[in-house]
Amino acid sequence: MDWFTYSGYRRYHSDCHVCHGPDGMGSTYAPALKDSVKTMSYGDFLGVVASGRKNISTAQENVMPAFGDNPNVACYMDDLYVYLRARSNEAWGRQRPSKKEEKNETYTKAEDACMGKK
Repeated sequence: MDWFTYSGYRRYHSDCHVCHGPDGMGSTYAPALKDSVKTMSYGDFLGVVASGRKNISTAQENVMPAFGDNPNVACYMDDLYVYLRARSNEAWGRQRPSKKEEKNETYTKAEDACMGKK
C-alpha cells in the first residue's frame, strides 16, 4: 500500500470511524464516506472536513463537526481523501494493510511543518 493511502487509513480509523463506521461504510447517524466521495469534489470534501456541516430535515438531523483546527485531521485531509477514494473505487478492501511503503522525506517535512515541529 502506498504511504498516502496507509496514512489516510490510520487517520480515518483514529478520528472518523466513530461516526462514519468502519472502512467508510457509514452508520445510523453518519453517511458512508466511501459513497460520498464518488460524487463529492475534492474541494467540497476539504470544505466539509474543515468547516463541518449541518443537514436538518423533518426526518433527521445530521451534524458533522469541524476538524479544521484539529491538526491530527487537518494535516492529513489529503491522505483521508486518498484512502476514501481507494475504498470508493474498490482499489482497497475492508482489511488492515499488512505492508506499506515507507514515508518519504518530502512528506515528512510537510507533515512536520503542518504539525508545528521543527
